[in-house]
Amino acid sequence: MGKGGRVLCIITPYALTIASLICLIMVGLGCTNSNSGSLNNLYFFRANLQNVTESSEVQSGVDQALDKLGKANIHVDDGDIKTALEQVQKQLGVTVADFYDIGLWGYCQGNVTKDNKYDTSECSKPKTEFWFNPMEVWNLEQTGLQNALPDGMDKALDVYKKVSKWMSVAYIIAFVATVIELLVGAFAICSRWGSCVTTLISVVAFLFTAAASATSTALFVVILGLFNEKLKPLGIVGSIGKNIYAASWLAVAFSLAAALFWLLSTCCCSGRSPYNHKNRAGPRPVTAEKTPYTYEPLGPYDNNQANTSYPPLPPQSRANNAYEPFRHA
Repeated sequence: MGKGGRVLCIITPYALTIASLICLIMVGLGCTNSNSGSLNNLYFFRANLQNVTESSEVQSGVDQALDKLGKANIHVDDGDIKTALEQVQKQLGVTVADFYDIGLWGYCQGNVTKDNKYDTSECSKPKTEFWFNPMEVWNLEQTGLQNALPDGMDKALDVYKKVSKWMSVAYIIAFVATVIELLVGAFAICSRWGSCVTTLISVVAFLFTAAASATSTALFVVILGLFNEKLKPLGIVGSIGKNIYAASWLAVAFSLAAALFWLLSTCCCSGRSPYNHKNRAGPRPVTAEKTPYTYEPLGPYDNNQANTSYPPLPPQSRANNAYEPFRHA
C-alpha cells in the first residue's frame, strides 16, 4: 500500500476525531447565548421555580423579610406565597426568574410564557470552574428564604461545588487533547510512528472525555433526586436536559472509535510501496522474463564477442587443393 492508501487509512480516524471535537464544542457552548434557541436547549439541569407553592417555611421566611423591610402591614395569605415573594423582590430590587438552566460555563434564566414556553432572557458570563450557587443566584438570603431550605443542603452544595470544578477541568483536558490529536494526526500520513504517537494522545482524549461525561451524568442525576426529594415541597422542581448529554456521549463514542482506528493505522496501512524497493546492499539485477517456446542463443567461447539472435551458418566445404599430403584413398 502506497502513500495514497495510507492517506485513505488516516481519513477515517481523522474524521472521527473532528466529530468528537464538534460534540465537545457543542457542550461548551450550551447556556452561553440567550439569543440562540439551539444553545439554550443545551443544559445539564433545569430548576423550575414557576410554581412556588404554599409552605410554612416559605411563608415564615417571607414574613421575616417583610418585617425587616418595615412592611409588616403586608399580609401573606395562604396560597398567595408567589405574590408575597414578588412583593419582597420588588422592595429589595432583586429578581427571581421562573426557571434556571445550568450549563458547563454558566447558567441562563428566563420566564415561562402563557403558552408554557420557556423564554430565556439572560445568561451569565461564562467562566471556568463554574458551579451554580442557588443561595446567591436566587437571592435567598435577601428574600429571607435561606431557612426554608431543608437540612443538609449546605453539605450537598459543597460536594456539588467540588465535583463541578473537576468536571470542568476534565472537559477542558478532553478538548485540548482532541485538538492536539488533530494536529499530530496530520503527521500520521507519513509513517507509522506518527500513528503511534497519535494513538497515545487519542487514548488520553478518550479517557478524559468519558470521565467528564460520566461525571456530569452522575452529578446531575444525584442533584435531580435531591431536588425532587427536598425542594419539591417548596414548589422547586428539577429536570435533566437531553441534548447536551447526547452531544457529550456522542463525543465519547467518536473518541473511542478514533482511538481504535488510530491503533489500526499503526499496525496496518504502511505507506511504503511494494514496488521499486531499493536494496541496502546495492541495486538488484533485473532478470528478464523468458518467453516460452522461443529460441535462446548460446554464446560463443569468446565472451567478448556479441551474441546474435540468429542461428549460426551451416559449415561450408573447403575447396579442393592441389596439394593434399594427408589425403588417403
